[in-house]
Order: sequence, then structure tokens, then C-alpha cells
Amino acid sequence: MGIGASTWHLARTVSRLGQLGVVSGVGLDTIIARRLQNGDPDGDVRRALAHFPSSEIAEKILNTYYISGGKSENAPYKLVPMHTVKTSLDLLELAVAANFVEVFLAKEGHTCPVGINYLEKIQLPNVPAFYGAMLAGVDYVIMGAGIPREIPGILDRLALHNPFATTLQAEGITSDDNFTVEFDPGKVIRKMLPPLKRPIFLAIISSAVLAIMLTKKATGKVDGFVIEGPTAGGHNAPPRGVIQLNKRGEPVYGPRDVVNLEEMRNLGLPFWLAGSYGGPVKLDAALKVGAVGIQVGTPFAFCRESGITEEIKRKVIRQAFDGMGEVLTDPLASPSGFPFKVVELEGSVSEKEIYEARPRVCDLGYLRRTYKKADGTFGYRCPSADVDAFLKKGGRIEDTIGRKCICNGLVATIGLPQIRPSGYREVPIVTSGDDLRLIARFVKKDKLSYTAEDVIRYILENQSGQ
Repeated sequence: MGIGASTWHLARTVSRLGQLGVVSGVGLDTIIARRLQNGDPDGDVRRALAHFPSSEIAEKILNTYYISGGKSENAPYKLVPMHTVKTSLDLLELAVAANFVEVFLAKEGHTCPVGINYLEKIQLPNVPAFYGAMLAGVDYVIMGAGIPREIPGILDRLALHNPFATTLQAEGITSDDNFTVEFDPGKVIRKMLPPLKRPIFLAIISSAVLAIMLTKKATGKVDGFVIEGPTAGGHNAPPRGVIQLNKRGEPVYGPRDVVNLEEMRNLGLPFWLAGSYGGPVKLDAALKVGAVGIQVGTPFAFCRESGITEEIKRKVIRQAFDGMGEVLTDPLASPSGFPFKVVELEGSVSEKEIYEARPRVCDLGYLRRTYKKADGTFGYRCPSADVDAFLKKGGRIEDTIGRKCICNGLVATIGLPQIRPSGYREVPIVTSGDDLRLIARFVKKDKLSYTAEDVIRYILENQSGQ
């Protein structure tokens, strides 16, 4: 669902309707800081912070970012520092608190389960993010875009507030290197707390081989899997084998990219199917092959409760209602190197002239890459940033071609765009699954909107077994 599209409001609504509502955990430190700078008009962030285990940290965050009445429209947002191998205590505190806030709000007022989703590819902010979500009682942690072998064990230790070190993933590291990133919950929340509930862990995978490996070699229990196909929105796993492109420049997926469901069933763990499964026929099909359910993204992304701006939702829904709406699987856009789904939409990064006016700067850094320098220390580089700076840090020129700032683009999509000194306002990058046009089935002719309840009712009431 991208950064901030699946907000606490959407997740709480879906959970209260009897399904598993999932908030996006990516970039929450930036999102919470910007909501506060906008004045937190409904008081939601401040209400959640009032329940945070450390009032000292909550007060510090408010003093740093909260602006009564909100910043002026054309004023830039105060930036949150970028995470590093040795992230500052202030930033660790913000990351923990921000994830607490989002989960607290998603769980507020009901007892139904709530999950949170992260990208394994974004390594440095994830551990403090897990801890904050667990402090708020998150029920599920769901993770994709990588091989989350260490995550189950991390959740085990966080539940006991134990310090630990995770293996550092960085470019240039060899098998002889043994670098770690340390995190000590006691240095963030400086008081004794009872043990936390260990959330159920679901790994998002695109092959049965990965699922089998995780069940055998993960550092703790993997409780289940989300099998995500290449038609899903956001980041997709690259095709297996030699990558070939179609006429639109998209990677071509073939038989090797189809997950062996018999092997998945033999594991004896629950699994969900994802990627164009947001409909009753696909739900029936998923249940028939042994899945316990489906993961639905695109229909919820453009519903009334999602965090995407109303203007963007109206544009996308209008396109779908008119039988239009193109989604490109862009193999180059994301700094992560994974293919990324981009909706072709007026006023977004898909308009080349608009995006080329953007200064190439990386100031959020969630997808930047950690690399080992010649002297053994670590640096950070992003192929979407200034090309000369990237090359000076040892990057390759070919890695910069076609790259886009996914971080700033997704934050702009939820109405929190940065304003540059030149006056340039970051433009949105909208992501969606390939079944974008099918959201028209939720829309009534007299209005271009629909609710999360409309989506759930349509899927459940039109099942063949109902």
C-alpha cells in the first residue's frame, strides 16, 4: 500500500468489519513528524502519544515537531534525520513512538486484531519500528521485499525487551565480514516494562523455495506466508532467470515465477494469496487450492478511508470508471532495484516533464543503500539522488538511469509533499496492482467514491459459497 496509504483509519475500519486491517509501517517517523507540523488538526497523534510508555519522549517529539495551527502551506517540512548504522537516540525514540502511534490508533476502540507491514529491504529503521508497534500491542507483523530470516528471532527478543544485534546487509560486504547493527530497547524506554505479546509473523514470498528455507532456517517461528504474485501493487519480486522486457519496457514473468502451491500445502502452515485477488471469484479460487484467505490491496488503496489524497483518488476512480487507468511495472523506478508498479496519472511522476524538473536529492533515505567503504567504514548512497554524488561514492552510472525518488513521491501521494528551496513541490507517485480498473465495480454512478465496507461486502456477499 506504499507509505501511509494504509493508515490507522483504514486498518481500524477493516478490522472492525471482521477482517485483518494492516497499517503500512514504512516511513512512519516522517509521517508522524509531518502530521504534527500540520497541526495535528484532529488531535489523533497527540492523543496516542499521551498513552506512550515514556511521557518524556512524547514531550520531546511534540517540542521538536508540533506546530499549533500547522505550518504555512508553502513552508517546507522540518526533516527527520536519516537512519544509519548508528542511528541517534532521538531518531530511535521517534521511530519507536511513531509506530506505537499508528498501531495504537488502529486498535483504539475495539478488540479485533491489527497488523503492520514492513519491507525487509529497508533494514535500518525496521527494528525500532517493530518495537514501537509491539508496545502498542500489534497482532501481526507482515514483511516482504527480501528474505526476512532474522525477523522471527528479533520479535522473540523484543517481546522480552532484550538487546540484540542484527546482521548488517550492505553492498561490498564479503563472506569474511561480520557486521551487525545493535538495538537495546532499554536505552529507548528507560524503565521496566512487562513482557510484550509476540506478534504472529507472516512472510511475503514469491516462491515455495523461499518459504521452505524460512521454515527451516529462520531464527524463530514463521507463522505463515502471503504468496504475492507479480500483478500486485508496490514492489514486485524480479522474474527468475534472464530478465526480458515487453514492448512497454516491463519485465516478463513466466512459468518459473508461479509458486508451487502443492509444496506450500505440504508445509502445513497457513497461507494467503495476493496479487489481483480482490474479488469473490478469486477468493473462492484461493480457498479451493488450500489458502486460508486473500490479501487485498488495490481496492482498499482508493477507498474513502485510505490515506491517499482525495484528489488523486477521484482521478484514479474516474479513469477506472471510464475503462481507463494504466499501470506500468517499471523495472528502473525504485532505488531498491525491485520492479515497482506505477499508475500513469496526470500531475504525477509519470509525467516526464514534471518529474525532470525535480532536483535529484535524497533526504528521506528509506531506500538508499548502505555500502562498505575501502577503509572498512560504512557510507550511504541512493541512485535516485544527485548523479555526481552517487558516482563519487562508488556507484555505477547505469544504476541512476530511470530512477525515481519513491520515498518523496509516496509521501506526496498522501498529501505531505516537501517544498524545495526552488519552490518545487514534490509530486506523487501512485502505485496499484494490475487490476486497477476493476475498482469501478465498487463505485456508484452518482459519486466517484466508495468505502472499505463496500469492498468487503462485495467480496463476501458474492462468493459462490454464500
